Amino acid sequence: VVTTMARNGVEFGLRVSGLPGQWFTGPAQQVIGPMFAGYKPEDSGLDIGDSAITETYGIGGFAMATAPAIVALVGGTVEEAIDFSRQMREITLGENPNVTIPLLGFMGVPSAIDITRVGSSGILPVINTAIAHKDAGVGMIGAGIVHPPFACFEKAILGWCERYGV
Repeated sequence: VVTTMARNGVEFGLRVSGLPGQWFTGPAQQVIGPMFAGYKPEDSGLDIGDSAITETYGIGGFAMATAPAIVALVGGTVEEAIDFSRQMREITLGENPNVTIPLLGFMGVPSAIDITRVGSSGILPVINTAIAHKDAGVGMIGAGIVHPPFACFEKAILGWCERYGV
């Protein structure tokens, strides 16, 4: 189970239960979404910040169907927001009954990202996040959606297999 996801504008890293202290990293990705007035995609830096910890818990992008108005900020359609919440069920171990999605029959938000389900399905966690300017100090210039690099999950699965002799 993924316990941490973090990005620093250069790398994306994740940690998993059972492998304390180990980071599984890959290159930071480009966030795709609407830009604030006066900015264009080439002004943006790579994925950075702490937003991904919310998806680790099962909120943020995993719960997009609970707040369809978010698509005005991150781009896309209400249907896509609902589909993201449904799709995240395929890569998680369960649902959190404490945070429910009325549009989906009050199902709990998908929680507990399973690295093996990501690996076998190819479905990557969806992350809602700010788009930061490529130059330090400018700040947020938009918001959008990003996914971790698949390599992080491949490395985590290999690390798990090595550690536990699978």
